[in-house]
Amino acid sequence: MDKTALLVIDIQNDYFPGGKSELKGAQEAADNARKIIDAFHSKQRPVIHFRHEQIRPGADFLLPDTWGNQIHERAQPRAGDVVYPKNYPNAFKETPLQAHLQETGIESLVLTGMMTFMCVHATARAASDFGFQCTVVHDATAARAITFNGIEVPADHVQAAFHGALAFAYAEVLDTETYLQRMV
Repeated sequence: MDKTALLVIDIQNDYFPGGKSELKGAQEAADNARKIIDAFHSKQRPVIHFRHEQIRPGADFLLPDTWGNQIHERAQPRAGDVVYPKNYPNAFKETPLQAHLQETGIESLVLTGMMTFMCVHATARAASDFGFQCTVVHDATAARAITFNGIEVPADHVQAAFHGALAFAYAEVLDTETYLQRMV
């Protein structure tokens, strides 16, 4: 039995054109995530989707019961997929994820989704800390530019920095084609 599950993190409408928090490369990331979702389905392996619902005061995107909060059409769950709502960047925090993974004997996780520097990063680090072997598919994730201390960091640099940090100690970080070629 394969002990690997796919986590599809927050591929939601607000991150795409017309949404309230558009990310650079969202469509390309969703297209690559779809390839991986389809590969997991073809091998009858578990796929777990997350849908972030903002509860932070003053939040203006991913609000419950809005179009922006819905899972994007490219990442729509299929029958048999698990879908969990979450309220924090770390998909383990206050969700049934850890219990579900333990009950089903999952030992390895493949992560795709949005936003690289928030929910993907937080979930990958937590998963590693909980003892799961992690793979992050970097071109199946997306980010936006961020500003810190007056320094504007372009989205491509955000992607590189956060994926580099994950690759340093928390996960194997691969592109879609390499992951799919390795998938047995």
